[in-house]
Amino acid sequence: MDETKLIRNVVISRTDNIGDVVLTLPLAGILKEYIPEVKIFFLGKKYTEPIISASKHIDHFLNWDLLKDSKNLASEFNKNKIDTIFHVFPNREIAKAAFTAKVKNRIGTNRRIFHWLYCNKKVNLTRKNSQLHESQLNTILLSPINITKAFSLSDLSSYYGLSKFKSLNRNFINLIDSSKFNLILHPKSKGSAREWSKKNFIDLANSLSGKEYQIFFSGSKEEQPFIENEIIPYCNSSKSIAGIFDLPEFISFINLCDGLIANSTGPLHIASALGKKTIGLYPPIKSMTPQRWAPVGFNANFIVGKSSIENQNCQNPCLVTQNCVCMNSILPKNVIDIISTWRKNLE
Repeated sequence: MDETKLIRNVVISRTDNIGDVVLTLPLAGILKEYIPEVKIFFLGKKYTEPIISASKHIDHFLNWDLLKDSKNLASEFNKNKIDTIFHVFPNREIAKAAFTAKVKNRIGTNRRIFHWLYCNKKVNLTRKNSQLHESQLNTILLSPINITKAFSLSDLSSYYGLSKFKSLNRNFINLIDSSKFNLILHPKSKGSAREWSKKNFIDLANSLSGKEYQIFFSGSKEEQPFIENEIIPYCNSSKSIAGIFDLPEFISFINLCDGLIANSTGPLHIASALGKKTIGLYPPIKSMTPQRWAPVGFNANFIVGKSSIENQNCQNPCLVTQNCVCMNSILPKNVIDIISTWRKNLE
């Protein structure tokens, strides 16, 4: 029997960070392709709602910050007649709520003990030792409903469906120079990734600024003093956009730009999902490598730093979180070599 014929209301549950959420969005596009009439609910943290709601494949957002009590969540599942849930990011309370609500298809990996209690369709999936990318690993959770295609990263790039954007204030739109390649540099990561040095970002910006490129430095409100006091004064003609946008506005602004360069952070994944020319900067640490966490998009690129241990990944765990030698083995010239292959679309 074709399992998909009985599926009408689906929850995709991913209650962690923006980059992880972006890499999960293709699931919604795949489900819509195989089950056109399905309604998709995405359960996530409130702060990730803007990127989730930007996808045309998502019908409803469920705010985990408001529904953390399993009784409230079970009630929400019943109200929306949820028949299928994919536990992409395992969470005991969410699994319990789906069980309590008697959701017909409760799908999760067999690697969590609580999934043996609360899930009735378990997938033999280990992320830690897999050679697959995170976004590909997510698609394996579709196998219990007979969606078993081995999706390539190129395949997944077409399933984001990002098309619903917040209108920008004219003052923000006017920052864009349509005669130049508008490039965002995002140097910080809120501690979630290894960071390329401030000096490297400054040297890169100064190498590019001029007739061909308009350089923007982005960051959060908390990172604004760092950008404006420690970077902008040393850059020839770069502009700070740190702290001036909320997330929906930042997504819209990225969509107006041509490219973005960053460490392994949410904005990198957003830009890649939008089809922008991107370069992700990665350390040679097994748990952080692009094999698992590379940006996924039609114009996505990445560079991996070289370990000080010859022909090996960095020591695990890596104890150097600041001034990472491996990250700084990536030279501005290495980044420029990729940028030089880009061509601005003037159409």
